[in-house]
Amino acid sequence: MATGDSPTDRRGRHSLLLIPGFMVAALAAVPASAQEFSQAASETHQPKTDVAGAIGDSIKLLMIEHGTRIAFQEKTRRELRGPFWSDYRRSIRWPQTWEDSDSWVVNYLGHPIHGAAAGLIWLDHTGHAASRISLKPSYWASRGWGAAFIAGYSLQFELGPLSEASIGNVGLHPEATGWVDHVVTPVGGFALLVAEDALDRFFVEWVERRTGNAVARAALRMLFGPARTMANLAESRAPWARTTRPLRGR
Repeated sequence: MATGDSPTDRRGRHSLLLIPGFMVAALAAVPASAQEFSQAASETHQPKTDVAGAIGDSIKLLMIEHGTRIAFQEKTRRELRGPFWSDYRRSIRWPQTWEDSDSWVVNYLGHPIHGAAAGLIWLDHTGHAASRISLKPSYWASRGWGAAFIAGYSLQFELGPLSEASIGNVGLHPEATGWVDHVVTPVGGFALLVAEDALDRFFVEWVERRTGNAVARAALRMLFGPARTMANLAESRAPWARTTRPLRGR
C-alpha cells in the first residue's frame, strides 16, 4: 500500500467531507420549515403532519447510527479511505441472497429496533396519530403509515446518499448484502411498534402506578422501549421521556 495519497484518494476524502456539511445544512433548515408547518396548523386548527420535522429528526437518527458504526467498527473506518463517489456507485447492488454477513442479533433484533425508532419519529410528527394501543382502525392505520416511513428510511439507510453503501461501502463485498435488511427492518419495525405500545400500556404503566422511584421508572421505560429510547435521543429528549406522562408521576 502506498504511503502517499493519490490524487484520486484525495478527491475521495474531500468528497467525504461533504457528508457532515450536508447533515448540518439539512438540520439547520429544519427549524424554519417546522415552524411554518406549526403556524399553518394553528391557523387552520387542524393537526398537520410535520414532514420537515420528521425528516430532520430521522437525519439525526442516521447521524447517531452512522456515528456508532464509525466509532465501533474498524471495517467501516477502513472503507472511509479511497475514492468516495466511485466506491459508493460500486457499493449499490441488488442482494443475491437472503442472509448477509451480519449476526442474527443485528439482523433480527437491531434492524427492527432502528426501524421502529424511525417509525416513532414519524408518528411523533403526525398530529393525529393515536398514542395508545387499541383495536380502533385509526390506531392500526397510523402504525401502517409508520411502517411505510420505516421502509423509506430503511432503503435510504442501505443504499441512499447517507447509507451503509456510501459510509463504509458495505456493498463492495457481495456477501455483506442480503434481502434480510430490506424485509425485516420494515416488517419487524412495524411489529415492534405495536409490541412496545402494548408493553408500555399493559406492563410499564402498571408498574409505574405502583412505584414512585424515578430511577426504576426510567430504567423500566428504556428496557422495554428500546426503539422509543432511540427516537427520544434523535428528537433531543431524555431517553426515558413519554409525552403522555411525566417521569415522576407520584
